[in-house]
Amino acid sequence: MPPEIAEMIGQNLALVVLALVILLAVSRAVRIVPQSEKYVVERFGRLHAVLGPGINFIVPFLDQVAHRISVLERQLPTSRQDAITADNVLVQVETSVFYRIIEPEKTVYRIRDVDAAITTTVAGIVRSEIGTMELDQVQSNRAPLIERIRESLANMVDDWGIEVTRAEILDVNLDEATRAAMLQQLNAERARRAQVTEAEGRCRAVELAADGDLYAAEQQAKAKRLLADAEAYATAAIATAIRDGGIEAAQYQVAMRQVEVLTEVGKGQGKQTVIIPASALEALGDAFRMFRGAK
Repeated sequence: MPPEIAEMIGQNLALVVLALVILLAVSRAVRIVPQSEKYVVERFGRLHAVLGPGINFIVPFLDQVAHRISVLERQLPTSRQDAITADNVLVQVETSVFYRIIEPEKTVYRIRDVDAAITTTVAGIVRSEIGTMELDQVQSNRAPLIERIRESLANMVDDWGIEVTRAEILDVNLDEATRAAMLQQLNAERARRAQVTEAEGRCRAVELAADGDLYAAEQQAKAKRLLADAEAYATAAIATAIRDGGIEAAQYQVAMRQVEVLTEVGKGQGKQTVIIPASALEALGDAFRMFRGAK
């Protein structure tokens, strides 16, 4: 190397080193945090600050970014845990939990494996809540159960700087023996409902038949009452005629009645010959004479 170049480098070496140190300090002092993350900064091994999204400045060589925490919502793997209901039925519950970290300093320094801790906590809460419910309630009222699980989980993980955004019960599985027993119970319930429906149908038919008989009896009673009224009217009319016309009116009514009876007798089937008593002929003659006399 020529002496001139070596002398120039020796004179500017301090400046070059100073420039490199300044450049390194600036690069370590400026931290650009993505929108989906937060940085936990330590100073001499202790928590110093939490950097949010954007440009942040720290003290170079004293402060260092110890943890880069994603604040995006996370989903735990689907977990299965056994639980016993209040009516002593063993069920296997599939759950899924969504959460996100809102306070990274708590998550970093208070819990080692947050996913495992949440999974264990969910299992305990699910067993506790299902233990207070019967099987029918677990299968038909999942929404209140899910809400209670979410609230209990949120209270327990608050010290870890975590927000539980959603907790779901994906399925409630039963063993084969319980499934068979439930199917038998369901079939028995269907048969009972069919028998009840059939019995109600027969009862309704009897009620309708009784209503029909009652209506027919009422109509017959009305008809008899009308006939009785008509007969009473006719009797009254005859009585008036007898009172006004004397014995002749009575004889006329008797004769007409005999004529009507003979007419009915003559209408009988298979009757070729009708024997008329002499008194009937005399009654017919008397009725004819009375009729002519009335004219």
